[in-house]
Amino acid sequence: MFEKLFLLVKNNAGTAVINNPLIPAKHHNAVMIEASSSIIEVLKGHMENGKLKELVKYFQSSGIYNNSLVSSIVNRFANRLNTFYHIDPVHSLETAKLLIPTVMQELVKASKSEQIKEFGLTNMLTKLNGNRADLSLLLNNLMVA
Repeated sequence: MFEKLFLLVKNNAGTAVINNPLIPAKHHNAVMIEASSSIIEVLKGHMENGKLKELVKYFQSSGIYNNSLVSSIVNRFANRLNTFYHIDPVHSLETAKLLIPTVMQELVKASKSEQIKEFGLTNMLTKLNGNRADLSLLLNNLMVA
């Protein structure tokens, strides 16, 4: 699943990363890994902080642009661009806002697709919790609620 997320980021990284003059070509893959890691860490953090219902609601809804989850991921990724790649805060935030909402929209679509099993919500959240528990029954109950 994590490799597929990286590919999802990579497929959407054209304007934000690949064609961004502030990010040297030698850092493209590393920056895309940072974006993927930011997504994983925020999703995992929501699970660990008892916000599973919020995650389920996020993936069920289509209005993801004004979501605090996306904002958290954008801010985390922007912070990493600033800290590790020395891109000023304004351009870091601009880059993150170009990439993360698009990737998250694609991730929501993929989670609803029957063809991409890795991104099925139950599978994705089970992977994020380290396969420590089968979340299917809990998720089914939350999706109905």
